[in-house]
Amino acid sequence: MSDQIIVQYVGFHVTPLVREYTFAVRESATEPLQYILSIANEAFVAHRVRYQDAPEICSLRLHRELDTHANHPPTMSFCVTDAELAVYQDARKPKANRGGFRPPRQD
Repeated sequence: MSDQIIVQYVGFHVTPLVREYTFAVRESATEPLQYILSIANEAFVAHRVRYQDAPEICSLRLHRELDTHANHPPTMSFCVTDAELAVYQDARKPKANRGGFRPPRQD
């Protein structure tokens, strides 16, 4: 992705089946383009994604698309998959203490 690009979260819209997250992508010499990323409402109800995490998840997906397609993805809308939600959740799980540092006992 070029250093000349700005990705701005605009807001979201709720439909009966999905929540649509809108982003404006601005390049230095062009008008901004709007991209819409959607997450199924069922994913929120089933606790596979938290409402407050959705804009970040969509932003990460959009940045991947921009990187993959030299800032010009072939489409203006994307659906975030359950697999992408799982990867996001796994990356944010606290790491288990594996026998390393243990705090001293307070006797």
